[in-house]
Amino acid sequence: MSVELVTKFQHHVDELFKNESKRDLLTNQDFDWNGAHTIRIYKITTSPMTDYDRSGTGENWSRYGAVAALSATTQEMTLFQDRSFTFAIDKLDENETLQQLAAASALARQLREVVVPEVDSYTYAAMATNAGHKPAAVALTAGNIYGEILKASEALDDSEVPETNRVLLVTPAVYALMKSSKDITLDSDVGQEQRLRGVIGILDGAAVVKVPAIRLPAKFGFMLSHPSATVCPLKLEDYSIHNNPPGISGSLVEGRICYDAFVLDNKAKAIYYQAQPATLSSGEDGG
Repeated sequence: MSVELVTKFQHHVDELFKNESKRDLLTNQDFDWNGAHTIRIYKITTSPMTDYDRSGTGENWSRYGAVAALSATTQEMTLFQDRSFTFAIDKLDENETLQQLAAASALARQLREVVVPEVDSYTYAAMATNAGHKPAAVALTAGNIYGEILKASEALDDSEVPETNRVLLVTPAVYALMKSSKDITLDSDVGQEQRLRGVIGILDGAAVVKVPAIRLPAKFGFMLSHPSATVCPLKLEDYSIHNNPPGISGSLVEGRICYDAFVLDNKAKAIYYQAQPATLSSGEDGG
């Protein structure tokens, strides 16, 4: 005797894990692209100090010294990333999958698993490429990780970067090295608001943020930065669900995002990027 067993589908989708974006901690949106595709900001020089000629016997007619001319150049920032996506969901497909293949949830999934990771990766790559401090690649170990981070902090200090609001960006593998280092004691007394934004600890005043290696440049070690250095405009975020558009029985989902990331010329020294000579596995401690 044969028995046909029941196959039962659940009202549940096995979603992929995806990290929330930590990008806002490392960047700013201080400039307005509304009504423009390109903006320019001025960079103004200063005048050097000199000794005042109290007797007026020097070569210059002015006792204050030679009159300097200030230069006023500009940095141009053009939005080049104009990206889009589209997909359709047939009305019967939605009905016959227990409404799990629904337009609204599919759009949310697209944003979480595709759009946000792309913008994150682009931004972190722009920061690493344009960092004002880029020392030679170093193989990070549990024995040297704290010393290398101190070099980064020293470089930002000497560049007169504000000591507040600095962010230390690390991969999970490098974070494992930090936890293994006998020299590092992370301050875990982090406020709830900071934890919700992705801060996992404080090291020498810098908020420590851990980001999956897949969103970071190859051979990424760590990056210490101040959010004032990087502008990350999101000029357009347009997502639409069209019900029964011409030619489709069901839903048509369309999305468009216009964004970019720029490191300000005069603030590039507020980013210290340390690369590694090869991909580091979490098991390498080298201590």
